[in-house]
Amino acid sequence: MRHLKLAPSWLQFLIVVLLALGVFLRFWNLDGKVYWHDETYTSLRISGYTAAEVKQQIFNGRIITTESFAKFQSPNLEKSLGDTIKSLAIEDPQHPPLYYVIARFWVKIFGNSVITIRSLSAFISLLVFPCCYWLCRELFNVPLTVPGLAIALMAISPIHLVYAQEAREYILWMVTVLLCSASLLQAIRLESADNKELVKGQQLPNRQVIWGIYAVTLALSLYTFLLSGFVAVSHGIYVLAIAKFRLTEIVKAYLLATLAGFFAFTPWIMVVIINFFKFDDATAWTKMQLPLETLIQSWLLQLSRIFFDLDFGFENNLSILITLIFFILVAYAIYFLCRTTHYKVWLFIVALIVVPALPLILPDLIFGGIRSLSERYLLPSYLGIQIAVAYLLATQIYNGKSSRRQIWRKIMMFLVICGLVSSTVSSQADTWWSKVISYGNPQVAKIINQTDKPLLMSDAFGINYGNIFSLSYLMQPKVRFLLVQEQIIPELSDDFTDIFLLNPSDSWRQEIEARYQATTNVVYGNNHYLLWKLSNYKNLR
Repeated sequence: MRHLKLAPSWLQFLIVVLLALGVFLRFWNLDGKVYWHDETYTSLRISGYTAAEVKQQIFNGRIITTESFAKFQSPNLEKSLGDTIKSLAIEDPQHPPLYYVIARFWVKIFGNSVITIRSLSAFISLLVFPCCYWLCRELFNVPLTVPGLAIALMAISPIHLVYAQEAREYILWMVTVLLCSASLLQAIRLESADNKELVKGQQLPNRQVIWGIYAVTLALSLYTFLLSGFVAVSHGIYVLAIAKFRLTEIVKAYLLATLAGFFAFTPWIMVVIINFFKFDDATAWTKMQLPLETLIQSWLLQLSRIFFDLDFGFENNLSILITLIFFILVAYAIYFLCRTTHYKVWLFIVALIVVPALPLILPDLIFGGIRSLSERYLLPSYLGIQIAVAYLLATQIYNGKSSRRQIWRKIMMFLVICGLVSSTVSSQADTWWSKVISYGNPQVAKIINQTDKPLLMSDAFGINYGNIFSLSYLMQPKVRFLLVQEQIIPELSDDFTDIFLLNPSDSWRQEIEARYQATTNVVYGNNHYLLWKLSNYKNLR
């Protein structure tokens, strides 16, 4: 890879410009998109309250204002850091506490606005760049070309921007996966150098420290997200494969470091086991059945979102063509990587792509489900794909005839344009596909805010709880809320000009119609919920 060691000045300039633009876009319009269902749960955990406590205090059939939600969305004197961890353990054991502990301290220092809490993710996302550089240096042993292009692709990648501007742990997970992977490769490299020195009778002094770093970074990754366990499996397969499945010194050191990392994670493993039924309930949505054709289309769409994303689906032939183009590019990049690099290089990247994805894809194919349709679960695979594409570009823009190099430079610029356009459009939007069950909340809020004296009614069933909190960030002070449990029929007054029901069950809505001799009409609907409006106010007064 000697020809890859030094990048020409134009490429160095391009990398710097793209990195600067990527940093800027991460902090631009941070509060522009809806603070969605899952993010409100982040704020709930930071506050230290549980959802059960919230339901008791505000889902009680009394009329409240938007100010009533603030207590449960920020740190307060009633709850401590221990309560934050406890609320996760009781209600969300699938989410380890590292990010939430960091976020609680961050919000206590800088405030609890949407910009503030999302800025934590934006700052964390900047760590992706040095960690990516370290990993690519360990893989390819070149100072700039491949690492620089990988950094540039990640800087303008729309999937990176999505999670760099979201108050969830997933961008921190990306950082820990890169950090853990790079530290493993460095430990193997230095362990190999250590063994060579042993032949000469000179042992390097930092052997334990090297593997200790890997153990710590693995534990940090596990405490960030449970699916780090699959990344650890990919590391194990890689180490055993390069050792030809023999119990070498490197394998022994790796096993000890991995055991140390998992041992440090034991307390939370026990939490998951103790609260397994809660864990199973919280992830029950992943068992929803979809046709195989829809799964395949979604996988292709997810793949294209690494490089190009304008919040579209498979609405037309153009979108299908775009996804196929990126699928071919990624497939060729992986093929080219395997053909042109040492097996110790391509095996690590392929394992990082395949191993975390298979435990999600195979159950969906065999038993049905949508585990593999959550982009955030596949982030380690996306990192491996981006590194493979960066290697392909870095190699091809220097190799072969001049005409061939020109073609690959145009392909590289095509990817750059796709990333820049996608990230620019995304940064200006008020909602995006990543907001999932809260995608329509800005439109719902607009409909309700346009009325004179609106009342929004809902219950705590399913996604309603989180979406009510999400809407509270978008509503004007004039909006009132009437929230109930067990779908009781509330007492309505004639103080409101417009009454709305957010995603009521058919039986509850029909009971309200009968009780107040009213009619209901859908004023907004999508794949996740409906907003109804009560009519015939003469019968209500």
